[in-house]
Amino acid sequence: MRNLFRKAPPYITVPGQARPAQRDQAAGDGLWVRCENERCRELLYVREYENNLKVCHKCQHHARLSARERLGQLVDEDTFIEHDAKLAPADPLGFEAAGASYRRKVVEAVAKSHEREAAIAGSARIEGLPIELLVLDFAFMGASMGSVVGEKLARAADRAGHQLTPLVTVSASGGARMQEGIFALMQMAKTVMALGHLGAHQQPHISVLADPTLGGVTASYAGVGDVIIAEEGALVGFAGPRVIEQITKQKLPSDAQRTAFLLEHGMVDMVVQRRDLRPTLGRLLRLYAGVRQRVAARV
Repeated sequence: MRNLFRKAPPYITVPGQARPAQRDQAAGDGLWVRCENERCRELLYVREYENNLKVCHKCQHHARLSARERLGQLVDEDTFIEHDAKLAPADPLGFEAAGASYRRKVVEAVAKSHEREAAIAGSARIEGLPIELLVLDFAFMGASMGSVVGEKLARAADRAGHQLTPLVTVSASGGARMQEGIFALMQMAKTVMALGHLGAHQQPHISVLADPTLGGVTASYAGVGDVIIAEEGALVGFAGPRVIEQITKQKLPSDAQRTAFLLEHGMVDMVVQRRDLRPTLGRLLRLYAGVRQRVAARV
C-alpha cells in the first residue's frame, strides 16, 4: 500500500510519444486494469500496477511493454540519444494480400505504435556505463524484422565496435517480416555478421529476450548473445507451440519454450524478473568493463 500514492513515475522520460496503457472496459473508470494472464485475470489498481513495472502482483505475469517504456525502465535518465530515427520501411516487393497492401499495414502500425518502425536504436548509459542499445516494439507489426530493423541493428553494432562499448538488445518479435520476403530473410545473415564484427572489437553483445521472441529474430542476432537473458515468463523459440503441435500432431509440455524450460536446457544463461533486469545488466557491464581494464593493463 505504501506505493499507492507514490508521486515518482514508474518510468523515466525518454524522447518520443508514449502510448496510454490499455484498460479493461469492465474494470470501470480507468483506475483499474485486468491482468492479461487468462489463468489469473486479477483486477489491478493502475497506479500500483505501473509502479510494479506492469507485473501482476498476484501471478507475476509480465505484461508487454512498449519500446519507450522499456527504455525508461532500463537506461539512466536523460542519457538516451536515438540514432537512425528517420529510417522507415519501403515496399520492395509491392506486397499485397487479401486486399491489404504492405504500405497500408505500415500506416496502421505507425498509428498503433506511434513509431516509424519496430526497432528503436541509440546510445545510452546503464548505471553510468555507456552502451549501444536496440529495443523492439511488438506493437509495430509484431516487431517483425524487415530491412530497417536489420539495418538499425547492424548500425548499432558498428557504433558499438568503433566506440568500444557493449551492445544490448531487447527483443520481442514474431520473426521475419513476410511482406518483405527475401529482403527480410537476408537480415538474419546481416545481423549475425554485424555481431561478428562487434566480437572482433572484443565488445560483448547482451541479448534480452522478452515475450514473445520467435522465428528469424531468435534464429539470428537474439540467439547469439555473449550473455542471453530471458525475462520471466517469456515465450522463446523458432515456431510457436501451436504451429509445432499442428505439424507434429503431438501435445507439447505446458512449460515448453518458457523460461524455466529454456534455462534447464541451456538455451539461455539466466532468467530475470523485470524489476531485476536493470541491476543485472549493470552488474554484467561492470564485469565486462573490469575484464577489459585488466587485459589493457597487461598489454
